[in-house]
Amino acid sequence: MAGSGFGGASAPASGRQTPATPASPPAVDERSAAIIAGIEAIQPQHVLFLPSSTLKAVVGHFLAAPGVRTFPVPREEEGVGILSGLVLAGQRAVMIIQDNGIGNLITALATFPQAYHVPMLIVTSRRGGLGEYNSMIHMVSEHAEALLDAAQFRYFQLDGRTSLDAWTPTVIRAYEYAQTTHRPIFLLVNLMGG
Repeated sequence: MAGSGFGGASAPASGRQTPATPASPPAVDERSAAIIAGIEAIQPQHVLFLPSSTLKAVVGHFLAAPGVRTFPVPREEEGVGILSGLVLAGQRAVMIIQDNGIGNLITALATFPQAYHVPMLIVTSRRGGLGEYNSMIHMVSEHAEALLDAAQFRYFQLDGRTSLDAWTPTVIRAYEYAQTTHRPIFLLVNLMGG
């Protein structure tokens, strides 16, 4: 009688286990792929991120990318401090967050990088809208543009109104714009639709 294998499956009578087939990485949607291509073109040495299910394809790509130090930050405002330090040290770096974190970083961003002209790109995924299950998201996410306008932060948007062909070049141009204007720039991206 064959013994019980992992998870209750029976092992072959000879006692040999069939090698497991490695799981393939999840498919990357077109919008995430365009964001990935844009960030890769920037050639960052560091990618900071806050864990997010919306951004998992983008973050997962850079976690596996050789030559890019990709690491989580505990809060958005701490990410602003780390990103500022990297930029001031001459490093190419990008931060990836969700729009519901904009409220957390406004003071940190306004009192240092904005005031002292530190160029940085913050790729920000959009949440909210029809079908959003988390009611907390509606409190900040639906007002992201108004918050950024009130704090006088410049931002660009990528969503269903923008041709997918324009997504990668827009990421690159947003980074270059931050460099030439010496200020923080947000790129608001809707990876979920809309």
